[in-house]
Amino acid sequence: MIKVSNFLQEMAKQSMVRAEALPSNRDVCDFDKPVFELELSNFDIIAEYKANSPAEGKLVANKEMEEQILAYAQGGAAAISVLTEPTRFAGHINDLRAATTAVKHLSIPVMRKDFLVDPRQITESRNCGASGVLLITALFKPAELRYMLDCAFDHSLFVLLESFSDEDLSQSKALLMEDRYRNYASKKKLLFGVNTRDLRTLKVNSERLARLSKELPDHVPSVAESGINEIQDIINARKHGYSLALIGTALMRSSTPEIFLKELLVAGRGNP
Repeated sequence: MIKVSNFLQEMAKQSMVRAEALPSNRDVCDFDKPVFELELSNFDIIAEYKANSPAEGKLVANKEMEEQILAYAQGGAAAISVLTEPTRFAGHINDLRAATTAVKHLSIPVMRKDFLVDPRQITESRNCGASGVLLITALFKPAELRYMLDCAFDHSLFVLLESFSDEDLSQSKALLMEDRYRNYASKKKLLFGVNTRDLRTLKVNSERLARLSKELPDHVPSVAESGINEIQDIINARKHGYSLALIGTALMRSSTPEIFLKELLVAGRGNP
């Protein structure tokens, strides 16, 4: 594991404790649960359910979890992200199970968002009905990252590969030198995300979104993460070339998340 922030180190250590309690065979998988493909347009939103944010505190949705997730679906979300980290985000693996059950009839993919560090957690995600997972580049050496990616792709999951820095993005881009990863990107199985959260202060650094956008490859779907709260933020993300946004806090706090989501999509799908 390469040098990372104290926050990421803390999250990774706690995640490993959870991973070590899982079965050792990564190939044991419930293939009866379907995997749903991402269907993307010129701009899309991954809508996130999370009960708590280390930066914002407790997030109280105006609806029960199932209602909130169905509101995201009604609002046009391309995918649903579910936080399963228990100590700082008040999530649970059962939240993932509940979310995938809630939208299964709508064929909307659900992504597990956590600080995944072990292939067993990817298999766990698949067993819970996930169609995708988020991986944080900074948590892995290159060979480790490839192993995690291959495990996800072996289980037919899409991967949102998250960067916080130029170094992270360089490591992610290096994958594209290999045909297999270029192929996954072309099939929208591999997405590159830029998170604007400063993990030292937990504040948003919006300048990072613009700066790192210059390094993003054109042929890989790119996701703007953190600090997307209003229509102007969506317009700015589109201006910098992002084709998706991952939004949690603003939607959790909205009294009408389905309407707000539709408004954000209209803004994102206009001329950048």
